[in-house]
Amino acid sequence: MDELIAILKDIHPDVDYATATNLIDGKILDSFDIISLVSEIADKFDVVISAEYMVPENFNSAQALWDLIQKLEDEE
Repeated sequence: MDELIAILKDIHPDVDYATATNLIDGKILDSFDIISLVSEIADKFDVVISAEYMVPENFNSAQALWDLIQKLEDEE
């Protein structure tokens, strides 16, 4: 999870990712941020986030995103 937080901090260092639960709904992350994030996650965790997982619920918090990464790792 620390690696994910570091990736997120590179995108928006001013956000408290430990408590934020509205990264998409609150317009903290935009479409360009998501593209960067998906690419960084692919490089760091060796998982591919396919279109079916590109829903706001999976990106609204660091925890939701971490849960998705874990799920994708388990599927491999």
